[in-house]
Amino acid sequence: MSQSLDRLVERQIQKALAEGQLSGLEGEGKRLPNRSGEAFTDMANAVATRIMAEAGALPEEFKIKKLLGAAKQSYQEAKGDDAKRVAMALIADLQQRYNVAVEARRRFMGP
Repeated sequence: MSQSLDRLVERQIQKALAEGQLSGLEGEGKRLPNRSGEAFTDMANAVATRIMAEAGALPEEFKIKKLLGAAKQSYQEAKGDDAKRVAMALIADLQQRYNVAVEARRRFMGP
C-alpha cells in the first residue's frame, strides 16, 4: 500500500512539474526555513502558528518574547544600579506576561 501511494505521489509531482505548476512559487530556489523548533510541537499548533505568522498576526506570546529579548539586552548594556533595577523590573513584568500568554494559548488550544 505504501509503495503504491509513493508512486502515485511521485507521478502527481512529475505531472505538475511537466505542466509548470511548480514553477514561480513563493520561495522557489531558496533554502527551506529552519523549523527545528517545531519538532517537539503539536503539528496543529505548529501549522496554526505558521499560518498566523505568514498573515502577520502573531500570538501575543511571540510579541512579548521579542520584547523580553530586547529587555534582557538592555539589562546587559545598563550602566549603574538604578538602570539595572529598572531593566530587571521590566524583565520580570514581561516574563510574567509571557507565562500568562503561553498558558492562555495552551488552554484555548486544548489538551
